[in-house]
Amino acid sequence: MGDPREPPEGTPEGGSGNEDEFRSVVFDESFVRAARIQELSARERLAGSFGKATRPRGRFGLLGTVPRQAFALLLLILLAFGAAVYFGVSSPKGGAVRPEGSQLTVSLVALSPASAVHPVADPANPFAVLPPGYGDGTIGLNTPTGAATGHFSRVEVAKALDTVQRYLVASSLSPATLVQGATADVRAFVTPGEQAEFDASVAQPVDDRHHAVTGWMVRFDPAQVALASNTVKVAGAMRIDEADSGTLQITTDHTFVYALKPAGAPAGAPVTLETVRRQLTFEFDRVDLASAQLRLVDSVVQAGPEPCGTSTAGFLQPVLATAQGAVVAPPTPVDPGNHARPGWQVCGVLAGS
Repeated sequence: MGDPREPPEGTPEGGSGNEDEFRSVVFDESFVRAARIQELSARERLAGSFGKATRPRGRFGLLGTVPRQAFALLLLILLAFGAAVYFGVSSPKGGAVRPEGSQLTVSLVALSPASAVHPVADPANPFAVLPPGYGDGTIGLNTPTGAATGHFSRVEVAKALDTVQRYLVASSLSPATLVQGATADVRAFVTPGEQAEFDASVAQPVDDRHHAVTGWMVRFDPAQVALASNTVKVAGAMRIDEADSGTLQITTDHTFVYALKPAGAPAGAPVTLETVRRQLTFEFDRVDLASAQLRLVDSVVQAGPEPCGTSTAGFLQPVLATAQGAVVAPPTPVDPGNHARPGWQVCGVLAGS
């Protein structure tokens, strides 16, 4: 019989079969015990009694199963959402409700002549009687150079002034507005929040301090009045303020002088000078500035010579001179018990000629 120490297949070729040759690769008993693999039974595997490959949840409970990167991302999203809500509510520039409805308040003051209204001496040069300080059209508006305010940049202020100037040209200097009944050019400047009030004023002007179309623009009845000259003399100024941190306010105060004659009158017909003072307050937020629109919130209009007691909500009603001079009845006494007339309506006396 072979040596019991030899392998069953015999000694490998080239080997001596001596036990000493494998002594260096034989594992001792302690190493084998340490490397023992325990095979779980099917019942144990189904019962889940084997060790978990994930970390224990620890004191954070369910959050412990979420990877750190995902948890950090979730926390970042929550912080960003909270910041957006906070600044959206607290910032004066964001989330503000834009004004709607009746915002314009109109005060119309008729200036009755103290004596007969005479035509100008020279119809070819009707403005010769005016004192110094009046300019032709846009020049007389004296639009200032835009300067930054506390919350609005120089560029934003300059844009607001440009919008106001173009509005004044459309509403006070354009012949289409003055004597042709046009309103579209003026309406284009009105913000959507005021357009309903503007449209109602044009469709049905009323002396209710909100719906007088003559608060929005200077206009004369084309069936009664024509321009004797397309030139309009203007004197006045503009002031820049802030109503609040998000609202830019521009106040204008100008006197416009118009040369008028009866509608259909031939050249050389008597010419009357009509004087209209417009003190207007405009407001802008940044949406208005971006759209080159404005909110007209206050309009005070003095016009003369005008008869007292005649509504000027739809058209101004100038007293046109005749060759002999037009005579207007003095202001009538006011009856405080007559509720048919507005209580706020006022009338003054036109100073000078």
